[in-house]
Amino acid sequence: MERLPIRPHTRSRAARVRTAALITLIHVLPAWAIINGTGEKDWLLFAAIYPFQAIGVGVCLHRYFAHNAFKTSRWFQFLLALFCASTFGDPIRFAGKHRLHHLNTDRENDTHSPGQGFWFSWLGSHIDSRYTDEQICAQVPYLTQYPELMWLHRHSLAPGLTLCAVALLLGGISGMAVGVLLGAALLIHQSSAVNYFCHRFGRRRFQTDDLSTNNFLVSLLVFGEGWHNNHHRYPVSARAGFCWWEIDMFYWVICLWEATGLVWDVRRPPEQLRRTRLLAT
Repeated sequence: MERLPIRPHTRSRAARVRTAALITLIHVLPAWAIINGTGEKDWLLFAAIYPFQAIGVGVCLHRYFAHNAFKTSRWFQFLLALFCASTFGDPIRFAGKHRLHHLNTDRENDTHSPGQGFWFSWLGSHIDSRYTDEQICAQVPYLTQYPELMWLHRHSLAPGLTLCAVALLLGGISGMAVGVLLGAALLIHQSSAVNYFCHRFGRRRFQTDDLSTNNFLVSLLVFGEGWHNNHHRYPVSARAGFCWWEIDMFYWVICLWEATGLVWDVRRPPEQLRRTRLLAT
Protein backbone atom coordinates (compact mmCIF):
# COMPACT_ATOMS: atom_id res chain seq x y z
CA MET A 1 0.00 0.00 0.00
CA GLU A 2 1.36 3.41 -1.00
CA ARG A 3 2.17 5.63 1.94
CA LEU A 4 -0.23 8.59 2.06
CA PRO A 5 0.55 11.99 3.59
CA ILE A 6 -1.27 12.99 6.77
CA ARG A 7 -2.97 16.35 6.69
CA PRO A 8 -2.32 19.01 9.38
CA HIS A 9 -4.06 18.87 12.76
CA THR A 10 -7.50 20.44 12.96
CA ARG A 11 -8.02 20.07 16.73
CA SER A 12 -6.19 22.13 19.32
CA ARG A 13 -3.34 20.58 21.27
CA ALA A 14 -5.44 20.74 24.45
CA ALA A 15 -8.31 18.85 22.79
CA ARG A 16 -5.94 16.18 21.51
CA VAL A 17 -4.36 15.79 24.93
CA ARG A 18 -7.79 15.43 26.59
CA THR A 19 -8.85 12.73 24.14
CA ALA A 20 -5.54 10.89 24.48
CA ALA A 21 -5.84 11.05 28.27
CA LEU A 22 -9.37 9.61 28.12
CA ILE A 23 -8.26 6.75 25.86
CA THR A 24 -5.32 6.05 28.18
CA LEU A 25 -7.61 6.00 31.24
CA ILE A 26 -10.05 3.68 29.46
CA HIS A 27 -7.19 1.19 29.08
CA VAL A 28 -5.27 1.67 32.32
CA LEU A 29 -8.14 1.32 34.80
CA PRO A 30 -9.43 -2.05 33.50
CA ALA A 31 -5.85 -3.38 33.36
CA TRP A 32 -5.29 -2.22 36.93
CA ALA A 33 -8.53 -3.86 38.09
CA ILE A 34 -7.76 -7.18 36.41
CA ILE A 35 -4.17 -7.27 37.72
CA ASN A 36 -5.36 -6.56 41.26
CA GLY A 37 -8.16 -9.10 41.08
CA THR A 38 -11.78 -8.79 40.03
CA GLY A 39 -14.98 -10.20 41.49
CA GLU A 40 -18.16 -11.77 40.18
CA LYS A 41 -20.02 -8.46 40.40
CA ASP A 42 -17.49 -6.80 38.08
CA TRP A 43 -18.07 -9.37 35.34
CA LEU A 44 -21.83 -9.35 35.84
CA LEU A 45 -21.75 -5.61 35.19
CA PHE A 46 -19.62 -6.21 32.10
CA ALA A 47 -22.04 -8.88 30.83
CA ALA A 48 -24.98 -6.55 31.36
CA ILE A 49 -23.44 -3.44 29.78
CA TYR A 50 -21.10 -4.61 27.01
CA PRO A 51 -23.80 -5.97 24.63
CA PHE A 52 -25.48 -2.55 24.60
CA GLN A 53 -22.12 -0.86 24.07
CA ALA A 54 -21.32 -3.16 21.13
CA ILE A 55 -24.75 -2.62 19.59
CA GLY A 56 -24.27 1.10 20.17
CA VAL A 57 -21.14 1.11 18.00
CA GLY A 58 -21.95 -1.43 15.27
CA VAL A 59 -25.69 -1.06 14.82
CA CYS A 60 -26.41 2.44 16.09
CA LEU A 61 -23.36 4.54 15.21
CA HIS A 62 -22.47 2.75 12.02
CA ARG A 63 -25.51 1.26 10.34
CA TYR A 64 -28.14 3.70 11.60
CA PHE A 65 -26.60 7.11 12.24
CA ALA A 66 -23.95 6.98 9.52
CA HIS A 67 -25.84 5.07 6.81
CA ASN A 68 -29.59 5.30 7.53
CA ALA A 69 -29.94 1.53 7.11
CA PHE A 70 -33.39 1.62 8.72
CA LYS A 71 -35.95 4.07 10.07
CA THR A 72 -37.24 4.43 13.59
CA SER A 73 -39.10 6.77 15.93
CA ARG A 74 -37.53 9.81 17.48
CA TRP A 75 -37.63 8.36 21.00
CA PHE A 76 -35.94 5.13 19.91
CA GLN A 77 -33.41 7.14 17.92
CA PHE A 78 -32.44 8.94 21.12
CA LEU A 79 -32.19 5.62 22.96
CA LEU A 80 -29.84 4.39 20.21
CA ALA A 81 -27.80 7.57 20.69
CA LEU A 82 -27.49 6.78 24.41
CA PHE A 83 -26.25 3.28 23.54
CA CYS A 84 -23.55 5.01 21.49
CA ALA A 85 -22.76 7.44 24.28
CA SER A 86 -22.17 4.59 26.75
CA THR A 87 -18.71 4.28 25.14
CA PHE A 88 -18.25 8.08 25.04
CA GLY A 89 -19.34 8.03 21.40
CA ASP A 90 -21.04 10.92 19.64
CA PRO A 91 -23.51 10.00 16.86
CA ILE A 92 -23.03 13.26 14.95
CA ARG A 93 -19.23 13.21 15.10
CA PHE A 94 -18.98 9.53 14.19
CA ALA A 95 -21.51 9.71 11.36
CA GLY A 96 -19.89 12.81 9.85
CA LYS A 97 -16.40 11.31 10.05
CA HIS A 98 -17.60 8.02 8.64
CA ARG A 99 -19.25 9.67 5.66
CA LEU A 100 -15.99 11.51 4.97
CA HIS A 101 -14.25 8.13 5.12
CA HIS A 102 -16.57 6.79 2.42
CA LEU A 103 -16.07 9.89 0.28
CA ASN A 104 -12.27 9.56 0.44
CA THR A 105 -11.66 5.86 1.13
CA ASP A 106 -7.98 4.88 0.97
CA ARG A 107 -7.01 8.28 -0.39
CA GLU A 108 -5.17 11.19 1.21
CA ASN A 109 -8.23 12.67 2.92
CA ASP A 110 -9.49 9.40 4.41
CA THR A 111 -10.24 9.82 8.11
CA HIS A 112 -8.46 6.58 9.09
CA SER A 113 -6.73 4.99 6.10
CA PRO A 114 -4.02 2.40 6.93
CA GLY A 115 -2.12 4.03 4.07
CA GLN A 116 -1.38 6.85 6.53
CA GLY A 117 0.27 4.40 8.91
CA PHE A 118 -0.74 1.95 11.61
CA TRP A 119 -0.88 4.53 14.39
CA PHE A 120 -3.19 6.91 12.55
CA SER A 121 -5.49 4.13 11.39
CA TRP A 122 -5.67 2.44 14.78
CA LEU A 123 -5.67 5.18 17.43
CA GLY A 124 -4.46 8.49 16.02
CA SER A 125 -7.63 9.11 14.03
CA HIS A 126 -9.66 8.87 17.25
CA ILE A 127 -7.60 11.70 18.67
CA ASP A 128 -7.70 13.88 15.54
CA SER A 129 -9.35 12.86 12.26
CA ARG A 130 -7.86 15.98 10.61
CA TYR A 131 -11.32 17.41 9.86
CA THR A 132 -12.91 20.39 11.58
CA ASP A 133 -16.15 20.13 13.50
CA GLU A 134 -17.84 22.26 10.84
CA GLN A 135 -16.75 19.87 8.08
CA ILE A 136 -17.97 16.88 10.06
CA CYS A 137 -21.37 18.39 10.92
CA ALA A 138 -21.88 19.46 7.30
CA GLN A 139 -22.00 15.78 6.31
CA VAL A 140 -24.99 14.98 8.54
CA PRO A 141 -27.60 17.77 8.37
CA TYR A 142 -30.28 15.11 8.88
CA LEU A 143 -28.88 14.62 12.41
CA THR A 144 -27.95 18.17 13.39
CA GLN A 145 -31.63 19.17 13.13
CA TYR A 146 -32.34 17.29 16.40
CA PRO A 147 -31.59 19.37 19.54
CA GLU A 148 -31.11 16.26 21.69
CA LEU A 149 -28.44 14.89 19.34
CA MET A 150 -26.70 18.27 19.22
CA TRP A 151 -26.71 18.28 23.02
CA LEU A 152 -24.96 14.92 22.96
CA HIS A 153 -22.53 16.33 20.39
CA ARG A 154 -21.62 19.14 22.76
CA HIS A 155 -21.62 16.95 25.90
CA SER A 156 -20.56 13.57 24.54
CA LEU A 157 -18.86 12.51 27.79
CA ALA A 158 -21.89 13.08 30.01
CA PRO A 159 -23.79 9.78 29.45
CA GLY A 160 -20.65 7.67 29.69
CA LEU A 161 -19.56 9.41 32.89
CA THR A 162 -23.06 8.93 34.33
CA LEU A 163 -22.89 5.23 33.54
CA CYS A 164 -19.47 5.10 35.20
CA ALA A 165 -20.93 6.73 38.31
CA VAL A 166 -23.75 4.15 38.47
CA ALA A 167 -21.27 1.28 38.05
CA LEU A 168 -19.05 2.85 40.72
CA LEU A 169 -21.96 2.87 43.17
CA LEU A 170 -22.87 -0.73 42.35
CA GLY A 171 -19.43 -2.28 42.15
CA GLY A 172 -16.78 0.14 43.27
CA ILE A 173 -13.78 1.16 41.16
CA SER A 174 -13.27 -2.34 39.76
CA GLY A 175 -16.97 -2.56 38.85
CA MET A 176 -16.68 0.70 36.93
CA ALA A 177 -13.38 -0.28 35.31
CA VAL A 178 -14.50 -3.73 34.15
CA GLY A 179 -18.21 -3.05 33.77
CA VAL A 180 -17.96 0.12 31.65
CA LEU A 181 -14.41 1.00 30.65
CA LEU A 182 -13.28 -2.46 29.56
CA GLY A 183 -16.11 -2.60 27.00
CA ALA A 184 -15.17 0.86 25.72
CA ALA A 185 -11.53 -0.21 25.35
CA LEU A 186 -12.45 -3.41 23.52
CA LEU A 187 -14.67 -1.52 21.09
CA ILE A 188 -11.92 0.97 20.26
CA HIS A 189 -9.76 -1.93 19.13
CA GLN A 190 -12.60 -3.80 17.43
CA SER A 191 -13.44 -0.73 15.34
CA SER A 192 -9.76 -0.10 14.63
CA ALA A 193 -9.33 -3.71 13.50
CA VAL A 194 -11.94 -3.05 10.80
CA ASN A 195 -10.26 0.23 9.83
CA TYR A 196 -6.86 -1.43 9.47
CA PHE A 197 -7.19 -5.12 8.59
CA CYS A 198 -10.26 -4.77 6.38
CA HIS A 199 -8.38 -2.42 4.10
CA ARG A 200 -5.27 -4.60 3.94
CA PHE A 201 -6.06 -8.29 4.32
CA GLY A 202 -8.93 -10.52 3.20
CA ARG A 203 -10.98 -11.38 0.13
CA ARG A 204 -12.92 -9.13 -2.21
CA ARG A 205 -16.29 -9.86 -3.77
CA PHE A 206 -16.69 -6.51 -5.51
CA GLN A 207 -14.35 -4.35 -7.57
CA THR A 208 -14.82 -1.18 -5.54
CA ASP A 209 -12.68 1.95 -6.00
CA ASP A 210 -10.94 1.34 -2.68
CA LEU A 211 -8.98 -1.43 -0.94
CA SER A 212 -11.81 -2.77 1.25
CA THR A 213 -11.87 -6.50 1.95
CA ASN A 214 -14.07 -9.11 3.60
CA ASN A 215 -12.21 -10.59 6.55
CA PHE A 216 -13.77 -13.64 8.23
CA LEU A 217 -11.74 -13.45 11.44
CA VAL A 218 -12.41 -9.75 11.93
CA SER A 219 -16.11 -10.38 11.29
CA LEU A 220 -16.21 -12.92 14.11
CA LEU A 221 -14.47 -10.43 16.38
CA VAL A 222 -16.81 -7.52 15.56
CA PHE A 223 -20.14 -9.33 15.12
CA GLY A 224 -20.36 -8.94 11.33
CA GLU A 225 -18.67 -5.61 10.66
CA GLY A 226 -15.74 -7.34 8.97
CA TRP A 227 -17.68 -8.01 5.74
CA HIS A 228 -16.24 -4.70 4.73
CA ASN A 229 -15.96 -5.06 0.95
CA ASN A 230 -19.67 -5.90 0.92
CA HIS A 231 -20.30 -2.80 2.98
CA HIS A 232 -18.31 -0.50 0.70
CA ARG A 233 -20.19 -1.84 -2.32
CA TYR A 234 -23.60 -1.20 -0.73
CA PRO A 235 -23.07 0.92 2.39
CA VAL A 236 -26.74 1.68 3.08
CA SER A 237 -27.52 -1.98 3.75
CA ALA A 238 -28.50 -3.07 7.25
CA ARG A 239 -26.97 -6.43 6.31
CA ALA A 240 -23.18 -6.60 5.90
CA GLY A 241 -22.95 -10.37 5.51
CA PHE A 242 -24.51 -10.96 2.09
CA CYS A 243 -24.31 -14.79 2.09
CA TRP A 244 -25.80 -17.22 4.61
CA TRP A 245 -22.34 -18.21 5.82
CA GLU A 246 -21.26 -14.60 6.36
CA ILE A 247 -22.24 -14.38 10.02
CA ASP A 248 -23.63 -10.94 10.86
CA MET A 249 -24.99 -10.79 14.40
CA PHE A 250 -25.63 -7.05 14.24
CA TYR A 251 -28.04 -7.71 11.37
CA TRP A 252 -29.86 -10.22 13.57
CA VAL A 253 -30.36 -7.46 16.16
CA ILE A 254 -31.89 -5.22 13.49
CA CYS A 255 -34.18 -8.06 12.36
CA LEU A 256 -35.34 -8.52 15.95
CA TRP A 257 -36.12 -4.81 16.25
CA GLU A 258 -37.95 -4.96 12.93
CA ALA A 259 -40.05 -7.92 14.10
CA THR A 260 -41.07 -6.03 17.24
CA GLY A 261 -41.93 -2.85 15.32
CA LEU A 262 -39.16 -0.72 16.82
CA VAL A 263 -37.62 -0.11 13.37
CA TRP A 264 -38.95 -0.30 9.84
CA ASP A 265 -37.96 0.25 6.19
CA VAL A 266 -34.88 -1.91 6.76
CA ARG A 267 -32.61 -1.64 3.73
CA ARG A 268 -31.12 -4.86 2.38
CA PRO A 269 -28.76 -5.63 -0.52
CA PRO A 270 -30.35 -6.39 -3.91
CA GLU A 271 -30.48 -10.09 -4.78
CA GLN A 272 -27.99 -9.72 -7.65
CA LEU A 273 -25.37 -8.38 -5.24
CA ARG A 274 -25.94 -11.23 -2.80
CA ARG A 275 -25.30 -13.73 -5.62
CA THR A 276 -22.04 -12.14 -6.74
CA ARG A 277 -19.08 -14.49 -6.51
CA LEU A 278 -15.78 -13.57 -4.93
CA LEU A 279 -13.25 -11.99 -7.25
CA ALA A 280 -10.39 -14.17 -8.39
CA THR A 281 -7.20 -13.58 -6.41
